[in-house]
Amino acid sequence: MGRRPGSAGLRQDQETTTGIMWTVSLPLWEFVVRAAIVYFALMLLLRLSGKRTLGEFTSFDMVVVLLIGESTQGALTASDQSVIGALVVCATLIGLNVLIAFLGTRFRSLDRLVQGEPVVLLRNGQVFEKVLRRNNLPRSDLEEALRENGVENPSGAALAILEVDGEISVIKADDKD
Repeated sequence: MGRRPGSAGLRQDQETTTGIMWTVSLPLWEFVVRAAIVYFALMLLLRLSGKRTLGEFTSFDMVVVLLIGESTQGALTASDQSVIGALVVCATLIGLNVLIAFLGTRFRSLDRLVQGEPVVLLRNGQVFEKVLRRNNLPRSDLEEALRENGVENPSGAALAILEVDGEISVIKADDKD
């Protein structure tokens, strides 16, 4: 059988791709450092953005998350295309997540720093407008949470709390007794 035109070039491209796949272009420690920097920077930025950022995702929130992922890719791997580099970055990110969770269960101050604390939005029917604004929470979100819990208006609630995960918990006024 005759040789197909261009088959040598195709084989050479495959060898080059395979070489890139397994050859790291940076020292492994640099992947770990890059992943740690990006991890802590994103944790800080998300923490500063407020609880609702991580609560209920809107289309806008999903776009932001996708863009963050795309924009940080280069910072994590410095354009390294190797499988090994990607696995080191993934292992570092997961390891840091496990470490922060482990330490958060042992040190309350770290848990409060990372997770935040629940915030009272409403007590005995009185809505705390300043607290809503401080947490970038539209009143309509509070009203929606009230309705979902069978409360028609704020006076029917004893307490509404913005939880650390961005959800709003409601205790009805008649449930408090």
